Amino acid sequence: MESRATSTEPEVSVKSTRRLLPEEREQQIVEKAIEHFTRNGFGGSTRELARQIGVTQPLLYRYFESKDALIERVYNEVFQWRPDWERQIADRSLPLTERLHAFYLDYSSVILREEWIRLFIFAGLTHEGINHKYLSKLRTKVFLPVLAEVREAFGIAAPRSTAETDAEIEMIWSLHAAIFYIGVRKWVYGLKVPADLDSLIRQKVDLFLYGAPAAMKKLRG
Repeated sequence: MESRATSTEPEVSVKSTRRLLPEEREQQIVEKAIEHFTRNGFGGSTRELARQIGVTQPLLYRYFESKDALIERVYNEVFQWRPDWERQIADRSLPLTERLHAFYLDYSSVILREEWIRLFIFAGLTHEGINHKYLSKLRTKVFLPVLAEVREAFGIAAPRSTAETDAEIEMIWSLHAAIFYIGVRKWVYGLKVPADLDSLIRQKVDLFLYGAPAAMKKLRG
């Protein structure tokens, strides 16, 4: 963690037609930091970061006591979690296929953005705490609930061991990895992806639902 700067250079920030309120200036710094980290990753000093996003280092420290604090704010801004997702997964008044289509279409609209994909990859390489926090939430709030709903819908008994639970989690990892890789193809490799993403997401959910229940039953066999 870098220490607070003591420089006395003028605190001149990005030009504006009016003087920004503190909360507006803070949000402006966050948005420019997102752009910077998306393009360059999380490396570099706070002095270089401040120069790249168009503020002085003292002004940056006025709003964020450290680079880690700014990265934490960027995490909260980009890796948002919608409370409705958990309710959507568990709503048994609707068929499971309909629920999972709706959830994964909404989920994909959040994660298949340039800043989400690139920041998640950069974080995995240089700032792994961000990824661990998100993936822990993904396991408890999506992976395990979705698997429980699949077992309920297809009349499959609960896992009898940690090994069976881990094997089921690998099945749902395959679905999430397939969706995530759409973003990697577009925002990292620069490749074309199908224009009709909704149909593609539904297809990947269907592949999971056609294959996972049979594989889960086979585990018990």
